[in-house]
Amino acid sequence: MCVHKTLFATISLPQPRNPQTSIIHLPRSFLDQSMGSEGDDNNNRVVKKPRFLCLHGFRTSAEILNKQIHKWPQSVLEKLDLVFVDAPFPCNGKSDVEGIFDPPYYEWFQFNKEFTEYTNFDECLQFIEDYMIKHGPFDGLLGFSQGAILSAALPGLQEKGVALTKVPKLKYLIIIGGAKLRSPSVVDKAYSSPIRCPSLHFLGETDFLRQYGNELLESCVEPVVIHHPKGHTIPRLDDKSLKIMMNFIEKIQKDT
Repeated sequence: MCVHKTLFATISLPQPRNPQTSIIHLPRSFLDQSMGSEGDDNNNRVVKKPRFLCLHGFRTSAEILNKQIHKWPQSVLEKLDLVFVDAPFPCNGKSDVEGIFDPPYYEWFQFNKEFTEYTNFDECLQFIEDYMIKHGPFDGLLGFSQGAILSAALPGLQEKGVALTKVPKLKYLIIIGGAKLRSPSVVDKAYSSPIRCPSLHFLGETDFLRQYGNELLESCVEPVVIHHPKGHTIPRLDDKSLKIMMNFIEKIQKDT
């Protein structure tokens, strides 16, 4: 069970937490750490892993997203360099994962019940940029739920010079249970041009955001889609979805 319809609930304003955030790296092999993409002792080229900053869902955490992603097989995880970070604001209400995953929980920004007005959104964008400057470079973003909505908006905001102006251009997206932002002022900038970077989208058959995830696809150029029978969650990969994901990773590795 993951973030549910409280994503669109009205909440009051939290106080920013200490900017020191947790960071969780999936293990890299010694060869990857020491040799990178230069080669090994036999002059065989080592493929560089695409590096993703991973943005968790509403009122969850970096540690929770890390656990959720580990539903995927090692054959996928070993091909990606994933960095998980906690959002800048402490959870200011009940989390839908309470009793399933341990606290603390965090949120990226706050919003009204129509999801059209945001609070601390600019602070959130600055937080992400500062983190990318300190811990980057990153090739792309992986996001779930609120983290996916944010991730999908950032390439357009970066292109318009609204966000991430001091870091390299985002090249890839992995969007799980995503949608578009609805604030008119943000929409005009985030989606005025097509999202051209390669993107992989997970759409759940019973996900309450499925309709909005399909609308997001319309703003993407040649999106790759994995359909799954679950709801608003990070699904396990069956044989078909595993093949789609591996093909996507192999494609972006060639450009990394």
